[in-house]
Amino acid sequence: MPSRYFEIVFDIPGNQAFTYRAGEKGEAKTGKRAMVSFGKRKIDSMGYIIGERDTLPAGLSEKAVKPIRRIVDEQPVFDEKDIALARWISDFYLCGIGQAISTMIPSGRRITEHSSLAGETDEVINSSLSLSAEQQSALDAIIEPSSQKMFYLYGITGSGKTEVFLRAAEYMLSAGKSVIYLVPEISLTHQTSDIINSRFGSAAATLHSAMSPAARLKEWSRIRKGEALIVIGPRSAVFAPFQNLGLIIIDEEQDTSYKSGNTPRYHARQIAMRRCSIDGATLLMGSATPSVEAWKLMSEGKIKRLDLSMRLAGGGLPEIKPVSLNKTEGCLTKELKEEIRQTYRMGRQSILFLNRRGFAHFFHCPSCSFEQSCRYCSVSLTWHKKKNRSVCHYCGYSQPPLYSCPDCGSLNAGYRSFGTEMIEEEVKNNFPDLRIRRLDTDVTGKKGILEETLSMFRNGEIDILLGTQMVAKGLNFPGVRLVGVILADTGLHLPDFRAAERTFSLIVQVAGRAGRYFPDGKVIVQTLRMNDPVIARSCALDIEGFYSAELNHRKVLNFPPFTRLIRLNARSRDASRAEAAIKTLSEIIAVNLKAGADMLGPAECPIGIINKYHRYHIILRGNSMGSLHNTVKAALEKYDRKRDAKVYLEVDVDPVNLL
Repeated sequence: MPSRYFEIVFDIPGNQAFTYRAGEKGEAKTGKRAMVSFGKRKIDSMGYIIGERDTLPAGLSEKAVKPIRRIVDEQPVFDEKDIALARWISDFYLCGIGQAISTMIPSGRRITEHSSLAGETDEVINSSLSLSAEQQSALDAIIEPSSQKMFYLYGITGSGKTEVFLRAAEYMLSAGKSVIYLVPEISLTHQTSDIINSRFGSAAATLHSAMSPAARLKEWSRIRKGEALIVIGPRSAVFAPFQNLGLIIIDEEQDTSYKSGNTPRYHARQIAMRRCSIDGATLLMGSATPSVEAWKLMSEGKIKRLDLSMRLAGGGLPEIKPVSLNKTEGCLTKELKEEIRQTYRMGRQSILFLNRRGFAHFFHCPSCSFEQSCRYCSVSLTWHKKKNRSVCHYCGYSQPPLYSCPDCGSLNAGYRSFGTEMIEEEVKNNFPDLRIRRLDTDVTGKKGILEETLSMFRNGEIDILLGTQMVAKGLNFPGVRLVGVILADTGLHLPDFRAAERTFSLIVQVAGRAGRYFPDGKVIVQTLRMNDPVIARSCALDIEGFYSAELNHRKVLNFPPFTRLIRLNARSRDASRAEAAIKTLSEIIAVNLKAGADMLGPAECPIGIINKYHRYHIILRGNSMGSLHNTVKAALEKYDRKRDAKVYLEVDVDPVNLL
C-alpha cells in the first residue's frame, strides 16, 4: 500500500522537514523532487522528499497538511545514501539538510540529449607504453590491497601524475568499481574529459557548471543507472551518485576552487574523505605544490606520500631567475624582454602570467590622496581600457574613467599598478612582429574562445600567451621555453594567513609550464620584493624549505593546520544592523567558549562592503572542531536569526579565505 504522507525539505536554513500528503497521481517517493505550496509564497516551491510515513506526526491535523501539487521526476534522483551524506554535510557545515541536497542534485527539470564538451587534450603517455619505475611503484602502492586508503602523488610538473591517475582508474574499473576524477577548473575539465573519453569511451561522464541544468541531470541519471563508471568535473562532481565507488582522484589538491563560496560552504576534499570512508574507497590526491594541511598529514604518515621526481618527456627543471621591477620603466624588465626575443628566434613560445585582469588596478591622486573606489564595495575600481570603464571586480559596478582628481582637480592624478590589458599593450608595442593572445575572464566570456586560443597556442599559431591563473597550471605545451611572471608578489600583501602559501604555489605552478619537453626552460620572476623569503624559495624550487618555514610560522601564530576555524559573517545594507548582530552573537559565544578555543573579533571584514552589504565577522579558533561545532550550534540556537530579517548570517567551517 503506497505511503500517505511524505517528509519534504527545502533549500532553506534549518533542519525541519515538512509533512505533505500524497497527490492524486500517487507518484511521490523518497528521492524524488516535488512542487508544493510552501509558507506564504505565491508560487510553488521545489522540495526534496526524504521520508515517507503512513500516519501523521503527533500534533498535526489532516486539515493542516497540504497536498503535493506535482512530482518533478519519473525516477528518484537521490537515495538513502545521498540523504545520509546530506545530513552529515548539514551537521558539519552547519546548514540546512535541504540546502545540502540542493547543492548535491542538479537542478534540471527534464532530461535532454547532450554531447560531452570537448577541448584540447593534455599530453598523456599512451596506456600501451611502459611506466617509469617511479610511476609503477606509485601505482602498485595505490592498487595493492591494504588498510591504507589515502595517497598523495607528489611530483614536479611534467612528472607523469596524470598517467598514474588514469592507470589507477583503469584498475578500479576493471575491478567493477567506479571513479570520480576532480579537477579545479572548468578549463581543465575540457582537457581531462577528452583524455578520459578517449581512454574509457561511453563509460565516461562529465559534470560541471558550464553545462545546462538539463544536460547535467542527464549525466547524473546515466551515473545513477550505472551507464557511466567514471566522472570528470570540478568540485560538484564529488557528489556523483555512484553505487560502487572505488576511487576519488583530486588533481591539484591545493586549489582553493575546491572550496564552495556559497552555502553550504563545503570543501570537496572533505566530502571526498567522507565518501571514501563510508564506501571503503581509495582517495588519491596529487600536486606539485600540496596544501599546507596535506603536507602536514603526509609528514605525519596519515596520508602516504608517493614521489615522482623526473620529467618524462625529455625536459628538465627550468632555470628560474628573480628580477627586480624597481626602477623599471613599464611592466617588462630588460631581462624578460631579451628572453622573449631569444625564445622567438629559437622558434619557441612564451607564457606571461599576471594574476590581475584589467588595464590599471586603481586611481590615485598624490596631491590629496584621493582614491577611486566602488560605490557599493570598499574596493578600488579597475580601469578596463578596451571597455573604457572603471569596473568593480566584486559587484560589477562601473563608471567612466577619470582623467583628473575629482576632489582637488590635480592633473597629476592617474591610474597606478597594472593588469593583463596593460601588459598586452606593452608587449605589442615592444614586439609588434609577434603573435600575441590574452586569456582572462574578460576575453573568455564568449563560448569557445578558451578552447580556440589553447588550440592555436598548441599548434604554434601564437608566440606569446598572456593570462591570469587559467594559464598557470594544468596546461602542457611542448613549444613553451619561457615563462615570465610579471609581478610575483601581488597576493603577498593580502591580510590572510594563507597569502604566502598561495603565492608560492602560483609561482611554482606557472614556472612548471616552461621546458617540459626540452632541458632549456627559463623562468623570469619579476618582483618588487627581491628579499622576500617566499619569492626566494619559490625561485629556488625549495619545496621542503618553504613548507618547513610555513608550518613553523603557522604554529607560532596558532593557525591551521595546527588549529581549526569557523568564521561567522553578518551582512546587511545597514552597517549598524550588521555590527549589532555580530556583537550579539559574539557575546553569546564568549559565554560558552570552551578551553583550548578563542575568538577573533568582532570586527569589520577586511573588505568591509560588497555590493552595498556591510560585512562584520568573528573567527572562532580551537584545537578541536567538535568543541567549536558545539559552541556555534548552541550560539545559533540562542541567536534567533529571525530577530532581524535585514541581517544575513553566514557560517563558514574551515574557511580558506578570510577577506
